[in-house]
Amino acid sequence: MGILYLDTGAMYRALACLALRTGTDADNGAALARLMQSSPIQVELDESAQLGFHITAGGEELDEATLLSNEVTAIVSTVAAHAEVRAEMVNAQRRIAERGPVVMAGRDIGTVVLPNAPVKIYLTASVAARIERRRLQLERAGVDVDAHRLAEEIDERDRLDQSRAISPLAPAPDAHIIDSSDMNARGVVTEICTIARTLSP
Repeated sequence: MGILYLDTGAMYRALACLALRTGTDADNGAALARLMQSSPIQVELDESAQLGFHITAGGEELDEATLLSNEVTAIVSTVAAHAEVRAEMVNAQRRIAERGPVVMAGRDIGTVVLPNAPVKIYLTASVAARIERRRLQLERAGVDVDAHRLAEEIDERDRLDQSRAISPLAPAPDAHIIDSSDMNARGVVTEICTIARTLSP
């Protein structure tokens, strides 16, 4: 489609990395927002990059293994739940969208970040399918994987994201819901592209 891709979850993980490196309390939303202001998270879309983009925090580029580390995973939902943090992130993500067409993935894109997006996809899958996919992703990134712990982390992240007061995880009313549990990547891409061609202006 000639459109670059941004996983906005990486931006929250980048802030979690910063919090760990600077000793900033993950429970302190105001301090985290100040940390974002003093050490901006920069995203440069690049389809040839490992993630599809380069992401830097405080001037240092972060790789996939760092963003997916167990330490970051343990606090990222807490970091992302703060109203101050989400306000900063939403502004940053909207600035990225203003640059031109982008496929933006995240848990509040269609409902909060880009509510007027011409195409909204709510992509879901069974917990078992998501565990297996994340396990493979982590192994490729060189991160040690404990399947039981991974299942607990996914369940807990869903619980936190669905119950948070600010931008809870939920499909937008006009989103197309795709359950990819029994689909491969090519099948998902085909279905999304079909929807996009129908809806795009």
